[in-house]
Amino acid sequence: MCGIFGYIGHRNASKLLVKGLLRLEYRGYDSSGVVVKNGQLQSYKDIGKISEMASSLPRMKGSMGIAHTRWATHGGVTQDNAHPHLSNDGKVAIVHNGILQNSDTLRKRLVKLGVKLNSETDSEIFCHYIAMELDRGKEPLEALQNVLALTRGTWGLCVLFEDYDFVLCARNGSPLIIGRGKDEMFISSDPHAIREHTDQLVALEDGQIAKLNSLDFQVMQTDGKEVKSNLLDLEEDWGESELGDYPHFMLKEIHEQSQSLQHCISGRLRHAEGTSVLGGLQIRPQELAQLPHVRLIGCGTALHAAQIGQILIEQWARIPAVSHVASEFNANDPVINPKALHLAISQSGETADTLSAVKEIQRKGADVYGVVNVVGSSIARQCGKGVYIHSGPEQSVASTKAFTNMVGALALFALQLGRSRHLSKTKGKSITREMRMLPDKIRSYLENPGSIDEAVELVTKAKSVLFLGRGISSPVASEGALKLMEIAYIPCLAYPAGEMKHGPIALIEQDYPVVVIAPNDGVQDRTLNAIHECKARGAKIILIHEEGDPISEVGDVCISIPSTIPMLTPLLSVLPTQLIAYHAALALENDVDRPRNLAKSVTVE
Repeated sequence: MCGIFGYIGHRNASKLLVKGLLRLEYRGYDSSGVVVKNGQLQSYKDIGKISEMASSLPRMKGSMGIAHTRWATHGGVTQDNAHPHLSNDGKVAIVHNGILQNSDTLRKRLVKLGVKLNSETDSEIFCHYIAMELDRGKEPLEALQNVLALTRGTWGLCVLFEDYDFVLCARNGSPLIIGRGKDEMFISSDPHAIREHTDQLVALEDGQIAKLNSLDFQVMQTDGKEVKSNLLDLEEDWGESELGDYPHFMLKEIHEQSQSLQHCISGRLRHAEGTSVLGGLQIRPQELAQLPHVRLIGCGTALHAAQIGQILIEQWARIPAVSHVASEFNANDPVINPKALHLAISQSGETADTLSAVKEIQRKGADVYGVVNVVGSSIARQCGKGVYIHSGPEQSVASTKAFTNMVGALALFALQLGRSRHLSKTKGKSITREMRMLPDKIRSYLENPGSIDEAVELVTKAKSVLFLGRGISSPVASEGALKLMEIAYIPCLAYPAGEMKHGPIALIEQDYPVVVIAPNDGVQDRTLNAIHECKARGAKIILIHEEGDPISEVGDVCISIPSTIPMLTPLLSVLPTQLIAYHAALALENDVDRPRNLAKSVTVE
């Protein structure tokens, strides 16, 4: 969602701020802006792309500034609502990620005091209240502490002052990272944005404030008590985040899935023993063998990976598993068994709903293990243990390779769990053998993806599209539908094939497109029944099936994938759905990497 970048040092701040915002562009935004100190605070902001804002940015000479990309929550997409926000005297500037729950009350109080409000946002109250505290003779740190005591909600907050040569930051529920360079300091909501400048990174924790000048920084609790901060342990090379020869990040990331899955499984498979080892779990086989059940929690694409993980765990480990929508988890006041194992799944490691669920589970006495991509992220730090999926940076809002690696990591976990219980060594070796072959099979398919253009022609002419799958292919159908909705803006429904008769069949009319994921997985015959019922009503079947499978005879558009064992088919069957979504978005002239209204990382609840 919203992104923050800040700089204080000896270089031109505005250039670094714009570059930092471009690094955060993948998170999603609708407006952006910068403020630089050069004697006074000079600010510029606009709606639209960062590059367009930057092209009209006035000359700014200062070496200290903060910047922001906004994803609208309170107030529409307007220049006034864009960040930064300045106090009316121009002496305080802020950028803010998060949501203030009591902003209406605080705004009304400002109006009664005669303060002119310049936007509809909840964030604006920070600069006015801080300015009022300064007018009362408070020092900046005390002023910020007093204002934070008034507010309820979440914030990643940076404050710049006209009269002081430092920046104040505060975190509560929204990530902020500090980076130390040579006589310069960086601030960002994402370590990826400052990793190119320094590897000396520190993450603020909830309830902390930081004071930064160009030479050093100090971290303290909101009550002023100083705390010791530990450097983030980041990977030396998190992968290439430039486009290279590809026209869009999404296509690049689709084609990176072979390599990224290889990174995920590399060193973790033990073929001779027919098992896997995930050292980050820090859990012994005896403990795995005694688990009563497993719960998996995620949102969006991570939820679909969790649903696949649930089936893998039940099939290979033969213990109950259930997946949960993270945004609903706390609302349902879940009953937590402290002996159970909980997995929190998130590409960014910053998903607010998932992080909230993690804290609730821990509050009720159970352990949670993170399944995340970004090293040092909030969920990774909160859990303290888990599995990194190693998919590398994912710039496109529509997730592709992160989904593949989430499923890959969950397959590794299910295998390790299964071998600690009743899964035989022979069965385990057959799984490890197939997992080792998957990167090459992904590469082979992407070199010859089949009838994608024919499928695109059908879906782009449709007013809606139905996706069907059965068993472990049902979450793949959900993921395919999500991708097509996200970037092509085509309404989609995804259903287990057996549920088609319980409602969705009413949508089917002549030439209506139905995407069916039907690998040869033991439940294909019942999926075939659903296909015939659709065809009898005039539907056009876009069939995703394994190579050489006779089921291709019933498809109108047939896309074949390499064969593998049934439980691993999602790692291959999802690929055509990603390509269909990508090429459909292109055909409809949509912004593939930056779809409207969407953010890469949802950091507010």
